[in-house]
Amino acid sequence: MTTGKKLSYYPGCTLKTKARNLEQAALGAMKELGIECDELPRWNCCGAVFSLADDDLIHHVAPIRNLIRAAEQGSDTVVTLCSQCYNVLARANQLVREDEGKRKTLNMFMDEEPDYNGEVEVVHLLPYLRDNVGWDALREKVKKPLGGLKVATFYGCTLIRPDSVTIKNGPDPEVFEDFLRALGAEPVPFSASRQNMAVSLARWSPTLLL
Repeated sequence: MTTGKKLSYYPGCTLKTKARNLEQAALGAMKELGIECDELPRWNCCGAVFSLADDDLIHHVAPIRNLIRAAEQGSDTVVTLCSQCYNVLARANQLVREDEGKRKTLNMFMDEEPDYNGEVEVVHLLPYLRDNVGWDALREKVKKPLGGLKVATFYGCTLIRPDSVTIKNGPDPEVFEDFLRALGAEPVPFSASRQNMAVSLARWSPTLLL
């Protein structure tokens, strides 16, 4: 389990409005786990949707600018809670890392910003908990287990597609189900689980780990 660590945190627009309860719960839980999430200064909208047009580089300025903010914090990792934000930031980061020409154009356009070359790793909260905290360590911190609660998970598209930024570490994404088990809930089969979350993380109480 990784504790005493400081992470750059990108909230995104919705976490400051309609999903404020998710932000409060998640940040409170991370603090209980000994991990401080340091919100990016002067962050902006991620761009909401990753542009697939080859000549639409201007659309990638917004997510890359946020990653520059994380690099300026001296962080090598930025964590997100929103699945759409994760997808956009991770794919823009991949673009900068793999396409030298587009990376150069973006850096030239943002001439008042430091050059960015993909130094920061973008992670969603669920795989961060899986890979850096561990389900056993998380389970030990839960003070109000969700015993008796049956939950059907719904990943949506942006956490598991495309494969280059998927949060799954095998043929099927089990990270959400494993997270629920650590909280004491019982995941149940759901035919659309892998396609498009029947239950939202935002509904869970901030007191689960507090």
